[in-house]
Amino acid sequence: MLSRLTFFSNWRNNMMKLPCMLFRGGTSKGPFFLKTDLPSDENLRNQLLLSLMGSPHGRQIDGIGGGDSLSSKVAIVGLSERDDADVNYLFCQVHTNEPIVETTLNCGNMLSAVAPFAIEKRIVETTDPETVVRIYNENTGIVMVATVQTPNRIITYEGDTAIDGVPGTAAPVKLSFINAVGAKTGKLLPTGRVIDDIDGIPISCVDVAVPMVVTYAESMGKTGYESKAELDSDNIFMEKLEVLRRAAALKMGLGDVSRSSSPKICLVSKARNGGSITSRYFTPFNCHDAHAVSGGLCLAATCLIEGTVAYDVAKLVTPEETKFEQEIVIEHPSGNIWTSVNVDKTGDSVDFPLASFIRTARPLFEGNVIALSLAPKPKMRVSADARDVCGHPDDGSALESLQYEASTNPDSKPSGPGYGF
Repeated sequence: MLSRLTFFSNWRNNMMKLPCMLFRGGTSKGPFFLKTDLPSDENLRNQLLLSLMGSPHGRQIDGIGGGDSLSSKVAIVGLSERDDADVNYLFCQVHTNEPIVETTLNCGNMLSAVAPFAIEKRIVETTDPETVVRIYNENTGIVMVATVQTPNRIITYEGDTAIDGVPGTAAPVKLSFINAVGAKTGKLLPTGRVIDDIDGIPISCVDVAVPMVVTYAESMGKTGYESKAELDSDNIFMEKLEVLRRAAALKMGLGDVSRSSSPKICLVSKARNGGSITSRYFTPFNCHDAHAVSGGLCLAATCLIEGTVAYDVAKLVTPEETKFEQEIVIEHPSGNIWTSVNVDKTGDSVDFPLASFIRTARPLFEGNVIALSLAPKPKMRVSADARDVCGHPDDGSALESLQYEASTNPDSKPSGPGYGF
C-alpha cells in the first residue's frame, strides 16, 4: 500500500513526488523520510528508493545519490510506540552499482541527523537548552540517545564543534549507544575467540554496534597510513581484503556476504599523532574517507578486549577499577574521531553498556524528490523538433499536472497543486 504519495501524471510519463529533507549527518549525507510518506510494503519501498537515488548506476546520475557509499544512504523515521524510545529509525544503504537496498546495519553518521529531523518534523517536543531524543534503531534493535542543542526550545545548527572530514564548525550532537554488544550476531565475540587465523592472517571479530573484522595493516602488506586513493587503487589488495572479509563472515555465522556490506573490516596500526590507534576502515568495498561512527565504537571496544589485534596495537593504560569510562581517539585518513566507552569487568567477561561520540549535522534542503513510478510504462522518446512544436516542459504549454492522494480511501479526490496529502 502506498501512503501519502503524490503522483504527477502527464502524457510523457508517470512520476511520484515525495516530501523529504536532505541532511548531512556526520561525514555522510542522504535523504530523510517520514515512514508514513513511504510504501509500507518493503519491496515497493526498496524499488522506490532505488529509483529516487538513481541506482543501479555508478554515478547515480538519474537520482539524488552521490555516487559513493557515503552519500547513497537513506534514513526513514517515525514516531515510536515503544516505552523506551521516542522515534524509530531505519537505515537503508542503497548500493550504487547493484539494485540492492540493504538494511542489515546501522549508520552512526546518519544517526546524528535523526533527532534534528524528528524535531524539524515536529514528531518530538523540544526543551530548553537541550533536547534528549531516544531513538530505536530498527536495523539492530538497539536504543540510542541523541542530545541536540535547542536553546529557547529552538533547534540550532550553529556551534563551535568541528569534526574531521567536514569543513567548518556546527552545533554538537552527542550520541550514545546503549547495550550495543552483539548488535547483529548477539555476541561480543561472534567466533568465540579473541583471535582467529585465516590463511596465516590474524584477525579479531567483534560485534559492538556493528560486526567488524580487525586485522593488522602489516599482515595485509600495508603500513596502515596509506591514503584512501592509494588503497582503493590497489586492486590486488582490495581483492585479498574481500576474500578475508568473506572468510571471516563465515566464521562469524553471517553466511555468504558477497552481496552484503556486513561485516565491516578495518586495518589497524600504531597511532602517530597523539591518538590511541590508527584505522583504515572499509565500507567494505572501498576505504572510508574518514571513519564510520559505529565502526569507530566497535574498534574502540576492541582496543579494550585483552588479546585482540586492536588491544595489541593500542596498548592502552586503563584504570584498575572494574567499572570505568575510557576515551579512545582513532586516527583516520581525514583526522581523528573521538569515542568514549563505558567498560564493565564485573562479570566473567568484559561488557560495554554505553558507548558515546560527538557528531554534527545540518539540513541541506527541504522539499520534494521526484521518483519514477513503480508501475511499468511504455518508453517514449521525444525529438528536439517535437519539443519545439509542443513546447518546453517547463513553459507549461504542453504539461498539465494532476495530483491526487494514493490511499485506500475510495472517496479520495484529486487535490490542487502543492497539496496531495
